[in-house]
Amino acid sequence: MAPLLAFLLVLNIFINSPQLGLSRPNLIPPNFSQLDSWIAHNMRDYANRKATQATLRFDAQLLSAEEIVRIITVRKDGTGQFRTVTDAVNSIPSGNTRRVVVFIGGGVYTEKVLVDASKPFVTFYGDQNNVPSITFDGTALKYGTWNSSTVAVESDYFVAVNIAFVNSAPMPDGVRLGAQAVAMRISGDKAAFHNCRFIGFQDTLLDDRGRHFFKDCHVQGTVDFIFGNGKSLYLNNTIHSVANGMGVITAHARENVEDDSGFAFVHCNITGTGDTFLGRAWRERPRVVFAYAYMGSLINKQGWSDYMHTERDKTVYYGEYKCMGPGSSSSGRVKYARMLSDEEAKPFLSLTFIKGTKWVLPPPKL
Repeated sequence: MAPLLAFLLVLNIFINSPQLGLSRPNLIPPNFSQLDSWIAHNMRDYANRKATQATLRFDAQLLSAEEIVRIITVRKDGTGQFRTVTDAVNSIPSGNTRRVVVFIGGGVYTEKVLVDASKPFVTFYGDQNNVPSITFDGTALKYGTWNSSTVAVESDYFVAVNIAFVNSAPMPDGVRLGAQAVAMRISGDKAAFHNCRFIGFQDTLLDDRGRHFFKDCHVQGTVDFIFGNGKSLYLNNTIHSVANGMGVITAHARENVEDDSGFAFVHCNITGTGDTFLGRAWRERPRVVFAYAYMGSLINKQGWSDYMHTERDKTVYYGEYKCMGPGSSSSGRVKYARMLSDEEAKPFLSLTFIKGTKWVLPPPKL
């Protein structure tokens, strides 16, 4: 055997040997302390991506949009270019082809915001030390669930950094009809959220469709508070239940075998109150995986619910992988829950789950 070939074989064995406790560079590491170095390797900034575009096959349209960045400002006190987020969004031309950063000053902005499909490459950016809140009290009774969202994004390449998305409608009491209230609906493709908060009760975050990345965020609600048919990676998020009784975190909406969608929660912290399920079979073929997650005692020992559709026990894909905490015990789990093997978990433990190596960038530095 040629010396170089022998060396490469040995190196490959060394890198991928589970006995050595090492993982492939693209896989999210099991040890949380290694996450920052993984992010540095896998989420390189614009300049680095541009320099290596041919090798990495990064999204050329996105790189072109990032070439020249326009910044507009929103401040409640009138010292910015706009006083409302809506006015700032309306100033962005249809068919926009470059990155527009809407810097939003601190405070509460009471408005219902739509970023329509004609306006890609929009970023909402808030001050980390004075996070702005976009708040509205729309409900399903008045608008329908899909249109009740405080902020709705229908365009591609959306980014939000340091923003609180809040639906301030009251908690459903089980008596009033149409009390579902969405804080954020994301219906565009290739969207990323960094250090954002999604606050509501039932149906807080409508992860509607497209590929999405949520990092260092806080999602709060009671029932189905992360729902929709998106394909999303949730990395290092706090998932917080405020349920008084039964709570449900996810209601994934996959219905067809051909649907390439699903939710992957990796290194997430599940906290709060209520007798809470990880997910319920709202639709026929939901796909949800929790990996390396901490599950508090609020998690019901069964873990998952078929929502009294026992025929869906054979079609759901509910997976757990190396989770921790009192709610993570496999004892008492429903029979259709999957305790994933290393090989079964791999597709959910990488940016490639959302093809993110081709479009995910770190948040801009303003």
